[in-house]
Amino acid sequence: MGSFDLPHSSSFKGESEIFLRNVFENILKTYLRKNPTAKTIWELVQSLDNEKICYDHFTFRTLKVDGYGIDSLSSFFMAYGYKIGGGLDFPKKKLRVLWFSPPDVHVPNDGHGLGNGPLPRLVIAEVLVDELSPESQGIIRKYLKQEGGKQAVLSSTLGSLIWEKPTWTDFKQLAKESEFAAWTLIHGYTMNHLAFAVHRFKHRFSDIKFVKQRLEEKGFKLNSDGEILKVSQDGLLFQVSSISERLPVTFADGVTETIPASYIEFTQRQVLPEFKDVPLDEIKEFHRREAFELDNANHVMESTRFTTKF
Repeated sequence: MGSFDLPHSSSFKGESEIFLRNVFENILKTYLRKNPTAKTIWELVQSLDNEKICYDHFTFRTLKVDGYGIDSLSSFFMAYGYKIGGGLDFPKKKLRVLWFSPPDVHVPNDGHGLGNGPLPRLVIAEVLVDELSPESQGIIRKYLKQEGGKQAVLSSTLGSLIWEKPTWTDFKQLAKESEFAAWTLIHGYTMNHLAFAVHRFKHRFSDIKFVKQRLEEKGFKLNSDGEILKVSQDGLLFQVSSISERLPVTFADGVTETIPASYIEFTQRQVLPEFKDVPLDEIKEFHRREAFELDNANHVMESTRFTTKF
């Protein structure tokens, strides 16, 4: 789906939509339960003028091996009307990313949240395991069980690993080559981050520069890789993300270490030039900048960097 495409028709209604929204609600609850700092920021946004939150996208990480890659999650959501919007490749990171546009659903004028608001885009990344060293491939394959990827969505809602928890020795060794793969091996299908749709906010948080200022004043650590405020080349996509807090994890061999968990993002999509004369109260999502930016995404991913302090 390109920047100028109109939303596609809804392919489901009624109970199917309710079920999908409930899945998202449980994914969100698990994410907030496991990430205290992200929850604090989420609650801050919600508390401002009784803000009605809307989400731009939910992001997940997977491992492309034995049915555990992008398809393990996307197949479920595509059955409920999601469509591939585009892809991004990160050769240096040995990653591939696909993003998915949501089905067009009826949203009341005051619709918000996951209950009756617009559905979020999905962003799903996969580590290209076959491109890693034989040693790293061996570590990953040792834990993943055949056909286990079929439980991906259930794993995401519960926040539990499908496979056995890795040892600290294996985790540390894998992280030397791919921090992205190591993060995925220990956190599994738990949501990597959510992004608020800043352009849908009604109060001062509708300006992402104010968001940045407010978060800094509150003492939250923000990702400064490629600048804190990340701007697309066309100047129509703005992103700010927090730094993942480090939380203690006890590994399979009894070692407890603090490692990066998940983070939270703010995304603002500007109105496309060809729609600049559309009255503000008539602006819909398809009037705004769609898709994602390679450079922005590359920098945002550094929010879970293990070793470098920003």
